[in-house]
Amino acid sequence: MKKTLVYLAAAVMTIACASPEKMAKMSENVKAECTPSILEAVAGTIDATVSVTYPKDYFNPNVVMEVTPVIVYEGGEASMKPFKYQGEDVRNNYKVVSKDGQKVTEKVHFDYVEGMEKCYLELRGKVIAGNKTITLPTLKVADGANTTYMLVKRTGDLAYKQDNYKEIISTSTEGQIKYLVNSADVRNSELQGKSVKEFLAFLEEASKDEHATVTSTEIVAYASPEGSESLNNNLSGDRSASANKAWKQVTKGIDTVDPTVRSVGEDWEGFQQLVQESNLEDKHLILRVLSMYSDPAVRENEIRNMSQVFTALKGEVLPELRRARLIANVQKKNYSNEELVVLLSNNESVLDEEALLRVASVVKDEAQKEDIYQKAIERFGSDRALYNLAVLYLSQGKDAKAEAGLNEVKSSDADVLNAQGVLALHKDDLKTAEDCFRKSGTPEAKSNLGIVLILTGQYEEAAKVLETPLGCCHNSVLACILTDQLDKGLKTAHCGDPKVWYLKAIIAARQGKADDVKKNLEKAFRKPELKERAARDIEFAGYEF
Repeated sequence: MKKTLVYLAAAVMTIACASPEKMAKMSENVKAECTPSILEAVAGTIDATVSVTYPKDYFNPNVVMEVTPVIVYEGGEASMKPFKYQGEDVRNNYKVVSKDGQKVTEKVHFDYVEGMEKCYLELRGKVIAGNKTITLPTLKVADGANTTYMLVKRTGDLAYKQDNYKEIISTSTEGQIKYLVNSADVRNSELQGKSVKEFLAFLEEASKDEHATVTSTEIVAYASPEGSESLNNNLSGDRSASANKAWKQVTKGIDTVDPTVRSVGEDWEGFQQLVQESNLEDKHLILRVLSMYSDPAVRENEIRNMSQVFTALKGEVLPELRRARLIANVQKKNYSNEELVVLLSNNESVLDEEALLRVASVVKDEAQKEDIYQKAIERFGSDRALYNLAVLYLSQGKDAKAEAGLNEVKSSDADVLNAQGVLALHKDDLKTAEDCFRKSGTPEAKSNLGIVLILTGQYEEAAKVLETPLGCCHNSVLACILTDQLDKGLKTAHCGDPKVWYLKAIIAARQGKADDVKKNLEKAFRKPELKERAARDIEFAGYEF
């Protein structure tokens, strides 16, 4: 009985020293801290480490304490499952806190919701002793949440497929003067023949076309590879001279340039080509001789030894090699961009696939651009037009139409992969987007990968990927801010977009340059929504607008 009274007295003394009510009164001696002291949203979540120091003689050995982290924000609050602690004499499985004083550290995690940029984190506690529950004073541990990463520009970079439209079209045409065996005389029938007449008609038309320029003309004379090489070289030279004389005769009245005159000699190259294209029974035998021997005399002798073959050659091949080629090289200016636009309205049928793709890149009206791409798809089954139309739809926010178009593209390539990544990005499917961008590897995909890396909290890699901005510098500047490269961010910020001025204001605020904050925000506020954001942005806490 005496022992029982002693134990009871001890218990009463313990409760008296640190009763639940007393714990509530002593809460001002409890110290709490949060790392980071200003909360930060990263990849859609807010994570922090909270440490609470309980002083000596505070924690009753016989109580259970529940501590609930709560974020209070504009429009609501979010709470975690409470942490539970127990005194040294409690028989349970919670974390034990000593009556001699102890520091307790916990990780807190919240999913970000809109409005949390203006918030505070508090700890709400209660002590449970038997059937008694005492609410503890609330401990405020952190103010505001930094949401700067959410300023990422996430529309995505896309490149249109380029056309192969040629501003200058280079063409050449030729006529031929045929000669009799061992002769260099130009027959009148040759000058009146179809080959020369068509050549002269082309040359005359080109000389009168204000868009065309005859850049050069040539006369190239040959001899068939029969007889001695020296004889044939002389014969080829004589034919070049007679062809040049004939040229001056037939081109009188045509505005052209003087030809370059060449004599080739024996035309073994032409001989091989004609044999290859012929239906000669033993042509493979002839071609084997040509490959085995390089000496012209040996070649001719070996072929003459095949009497039947040589007879066939004399009738079908050799006469075609006794010739002079008349060549004209012409450069013609294609339709200008302005002319293409006119033709689109007046004579669309003359525009081929390349011309349609070019004029689509020229017109500014997006409805007209869409119509041109549709025409290129209908008339030519153009994969590039399908892809470009999908890019146009993506720029207009018509993602469903863009996706349908991309699914019809027959040849998937790096550009298509990048566009599919942008679609995934717009759906918040960041994993698919990242896979597409990494596989694509285009400059646009690299820029878009930087967006995903920012959204997923991989700031260091994002800063490396975005080191050289493609087009707008916005995301590159943001990556510098998120990796605390403030001076580099300022050097990178060369765009005049209001959002870039907003980022420059953040840099100025972090550097403590109040005047620069004001100047930059004045330019940023050309977008009213940025002024609304600045009023809630922890980056500008203490500034008035």
